[in-house]
Amino acid sequence: MPGVFARTKKARTAMTHKYSAGQNVYYEPTFGNAASRGKYKVIRPLPLENDNRLAYRIKSIAESFERIAEEHQLTRTD
Repeated sequence: MPGVFARTKKARTAMTHKYSAGQNVYYEPTFGNAASRGKYKVIRPLPLENDNRLAYRIKSIAESFERIAEEHQLTRTD
């Protein structure tokens, strides 16, 4: 039977990162997260995962480690 095994095409929207490596951003953690809010530098954008959330590795001058932040938690500072 024709059409029984027809595949449907999903509409895809091109999602692109708003920030690039080296940019300064302000990080506002979500409620309940003990992370320090403030100025951070984007280390690199992370690949798009199955949940379609844009995320970044960020680092503060005041901390010795990197964090992962979602794009909605960041705002541009420069």
